[in-house]
Amino acid sequence: MLNLERLRALHAVAENGSVAAAARTLHVTPSGISQQLNKLEREVGVALLVPQGRGVRLTEAGRVLARRTAEVLSVLAQAEAEIASLHSEVTGRLRLGALVSPSRTVLPKAVAEIKRAHPQLEITFAEGESEELLPALIRRDLDVVVVDSWSTLPIELPDGLSFTPVYDDVAVVAIPASHPLAENKVVALRELSDHAWASWTRGTDFHTFTVRVLRAQGFDPRIDYEVAEFPAQVEFVAQGLAVALIPRLARVIPPVGVRMRDTLPPLRRDIYVAWRTDSERPAVRAAIEALREQFDALDTAQDTAQDPVH
Repeated sequence: MLNLERLRALHAVAENGSVAAAARTLHVTPSGISQQLNKLEREVGVALLVPQGRGVRLTEAGRVLARRTAEVLSVLAQAEAEIASLHSEVTGRLRLGALVSPSRTVLPKAVAEIKRAHPQLEITFAEGESEELLPALIRRDLDVVVVDSWSTLPIELPDGLSFTPVYDDVAVVAIPASHPLAENKVVALRELSDHAWASWTRGTDFHTFTVRVLRAQGFDPRIDYEVAEFPAQVEFVAQGLAVALIPRLARVIPPVGVRMRDTLPPLRRDIYVAWRTDSERPAVRAAIEALREQFDALDTAQDTAQDPVH
């Protein structure tokens, strides 16, 4: 009989690409992972890993066993979900993840609603980007995530996950009130080619999105201010230092001296709630329902009264 914990160690190496990364995922030491894998190789009688550079790679036998382990873990998750559904009280642990914008506007209310309805449920939350949240969901580090897909930068929806659209968002451009285009209802992005921009730090999804969108308008943006918060970016705009793209879902109330304007071309994105198909237990269903309700409650158009014209 193969040991499940040793199989988990092999699966983690296959999913994460190295012993060190697998150890971080399973919250153990790299030496602990190595010991588990050595014991597993003795159990099966064949090599499962071979050295490759500074790391390792799976042998053909290792790949077969890792693939079958993934199937076993999926069946176990389904069994846990079925057993949990037999209980009227929703208990256990629920691990949520979401993008920055809904982390500020939706998640606190959704978590509070879940806790009120199911006080025995332990809830944790982690903020991240779609490119981080989806792998964490696949690895079973998270149970439910909120991710996005821009029309100009769509995400791939991996197999084994279920998705439901919950919100249609749009990005607007924040410009100084003194700008010649500030009184326009719609601003063509190509007319801002000579301006400095404020955006997220290099390597983040929104930084990549901003660069790609503006290059499509015929220019390479000069991103002078890399700031990891939409309200902070708008403060640079308020000082006349930059312009910035801001999602309406971020619910940033512009300070005096800033105008939020629709863009040409329009910049739209879909917001999804995602979960593992094989793990739709009561706590997961409660989270999906609470998130749907909170997104439905949002005012889908940010009130232009928040953008006063002086």
